[in-house]
Amino acid sequence: MSIGVNKHEQLFYIFRAFIDKLIEIKSNVYEYKNILQKKRRSCLKITHFVTHSESPYNIEMLELRRDIYSVSKLNQEVRALLESSFPNIWIQGELSNFIAHGSGHWYFSLKDQKAQISCAMFRGRNRMVQFKPESGNQIIARVKISLYEPRGNYQLIVEHMEPAGEGLLRQQYEELKNKLDHEGLFAPELKKPLPPFPKQIGIITSETGAALRDILSVLKRRYSYAKVLIHPTTVQGQGAADNIVSALEEANNIAENDVLILARGGGSVEDLWSFNEEKVARAIFACDIPIVTGIGHEIDFTISDFVADYRAPTPSAAAEAVSPDQVELLADINSQFSRIKNALNSQLMQKSQFADALDIRLQQQHPLSRIQQLNERTQNQLARLQVTITSKLQLIQSRLETNNAKLARFDPKQLLQQHQNQLESLLSRLKIAISFNLKQSNQSLLSVSRSLDAISPLATLERGYSILNISKDNALLSSTKQIKNGDLLTAKLAQGELECEVTRIKS
Repeated sequence: MSIGVNKHEQLFYIFRAFIDKLIEIKSNVYEYKNILQKKRRSCLKITHFVTHSESPYNIEMLELRRDIYSVSKLNQEVRALLESSFPNIWIQGELSNFIAHGSGHWYFSLKDQKAQISCAMFRGRNRMVQFKPESGNQIIARVKISLYEPRGNYQLIVEHMEPAGEGLLRQQYEELKNKLDHEGLFAPELKKPLPPFPKQIGIITSETGAALRDILSVLKRRYSYAKVLIHPTTVQGQGAADNIVSALEEANNIAENDVLILARGGGSVEDLWSFNEEKVARAIFACDIPIVTGIGHEIDFTISDFVADYRAPTPSAAAEAVSPDQVELLADINSQFSRIKNALNSQLMQKSQFADALDIRLQQQHPLSRIQQLNERTQNQLARLQVTITSKLQLIQSRLETNNAKLARFDPKQLLQQHQNQLESLLSRLKIAISFNLKQSNQSLLSVSRSLDAISPLATLERGYSILNISKDNALLSSTKQIKNGDLLTAKLAQGELECEVTRIKS
């Protein structure tokens, strides 16, 4: 134990010496930093003098700055230029990102296929707009061009706004759709179910259109057993809505019609507009017979589609909706027959299996069978008991060996030897670390000393230069204006000093 204490004392003294050396190095470095900061301040004073002097270069720079714009001034002049160069103009486009601000102002964008521009319509102007604008509306507007100065954004100030072309139709469509929806004409609970096997199908469409041919072709292929009654009508143009209403009323009065198809082929919004008329929608709602619409293409939605009991995307799809497929029906009948046959066979098999099970159960209840089952169960339990006892003994043996191994690991002699080895390893590493840190500190001190020697005045004297002082007041000589002929000077050299007398002065 005394050997360990001596080692600890030696390490303590070595560490204490190392700390003292570090403190000394730190104080030296602090002094060097102060010297460097003083030199840096001198350089900053020289830079400030050069920068603020009235040199020709600085005066030229002041002259150039007179034409520099500020950001706000530039925006003011651009705004004035835009508003004076462009009077009120008319513009057409699609509303986008429409926002009705709480202040009453409207903010939105106008766009076409290639570009868009920000717009604002202030409260005093938008009160006179005769419709409710929404994103997606096509409009015509009277605007003036301006610039929003705080952000530098180019924008339009809208003075007047009105719907344009299809945008007006879309507005009328949405207004009627909201009205009828509010009245309950679109309610799902009011939709009439389609008959699964209609005997007669009424078709309301143009008798010359391709839609009728498509519907008849589908019905002939899928459900040729049903009768078809055509109620011809015009589907676009002047008076088409009245003709459609008359055809609906006529078809509704024929009791033999089990379901009606209202259809036409694709077209523009104007071509399909008859099916967006309020009178047509109300006639569909008043019809007692289920109605399937197949108007236009899949992307076309009309008011009639919302009121009808079922909406199909095309005339052909409408024909498929009202007609069961006769091929599928035949296949379904065959499938049902097969399922009934299989169900009967399954029941017969189950009854036979039940009878066999009863026979087996009767045999199992015999006394000899019961004794044999008990004997087999006893043998199985004895075998399981033997396996359990063997497993328990093996587990106890394993735990005993594990505990013996743990006791061996905690032997005091082994623990003492391990701690002694760890202590010697730590002492060796500490010596190496202290030696390495001392070497690095000496190298840092040597580097700082070399840097100071490089900027020291004594080094300058070693290169052959001297420092002159006026002998009478020991002032440093830096200009010939400080002396006159006959004055005595002291010249300090790298090795010694000289006393000199001024005999001649050169400017």
